[in-house]
Amino acid sequence: MPNIISSHTGPISLHQPALRGKTISTIFILMLISGFALGGTQSISDSDQNTLVIDSSPDMEIIAFSKKVVVRQSAKGVLVFGNDVEIHGRVEGDVAAVGGSVIQKDGSYIGGDVIVFGGKYAPESDKALRGENKQTIIYAAYEDEFQKYARDPFAIFSPSFTFAFLALRIVLLLFWFLISLGLTTIAPGAVSRAVARLKLSSTKVVAIGFFSFIGVNILLFAALNVLPNYMNAVFIGMALLTLTLAYVLGRVALHVTFGKLIQKYFLSERNRSESLAVLLGVTAWTILLSLPYIWIFALLALISAGIGLVLTARPSGAWKTR
Repeated sequence: MPNIISSHTGPISLHQPALRGKTISTIFILMLISGFALGGTQSISDSDQNTLVIDSSPDMEIIAFSKKVVVRQSAKGVLVFGNDVEIHGRVEGDVAAVGGSVIQKDGSYIGGDVIVFGGKYAPESDKALRGENKQTIIYAAYEDEFQKYARDPFAIFSPSFTFAFLALRIVLLLFWFLISLGLTTIAPGAVSRAVARLKLSSTKVVAIGFFSFIGVNILLFAALNVLPNYMNAVFIGMALLTLTLAYVLGRVALHVTFGKLIQKYFLSERNRSESLAVLLGVTAWTILLSLPYIWIFALLALISAGIGLVLTARPSGAWKTR
């Protein structure tokens, strides 16, 4: 199991949404604008190809990919992907490393949160100089994976076909076959109606689901920065639960739809069955979700179809008042 380590200088819990609302949203904003973050004229120098040395940049958010960042004097904030952050001077804001570690030298100061994914926080002093009531969040697991994808983000779109990759896909195939078979057995009516809607208006269903998914993400991002913490927790929980249920429904419906199409065009009438259709559909989608670059579009189609099916669902006759 992944190790999650949390320490802080004040009474703030790792599970509070404050981190999600402030720090994580800040990280993703910085990721989007990273191409422009180093456009100032402050004191920045490269000591070599793998190191970015910051002399004096008190008003700048420093962002680096695959380069080690060394703050000698000052910076506003630091975010590094695929390497370490070494603080010798003063950073007024947050310091984050994805696929690397944060090293705080003796006498240096970090005024904001310290966030580390796939690395460690290593202060030289037992009493490191930190801002009051600031968090230290460490996700100490999958260091190699975090470093690999942080240094080469596009590698996630083109996974390596190793034995472990193949074994995982076989396990996922069996898992989704059982889930799909179970859902079609327990709720055949709901699955049949979902399949019928996909056959009649698949473009409409997917389009509704796609734009709804975009809208929910925008609302979720806005809520994390506007709503109180306790409301954020409820809002996030509801969104994740709805998304999970929609994803399962959409995936099962697409499994059945694709399986029946494969049976129709490649198998004779006497060799067709519901179970075989589910197995063929699960196999087809497992292959699609394993193909380099194709898998991201397949995943988006599954999510969009699921949300669209939920939003276009109509109550069955059993729920109507007689």
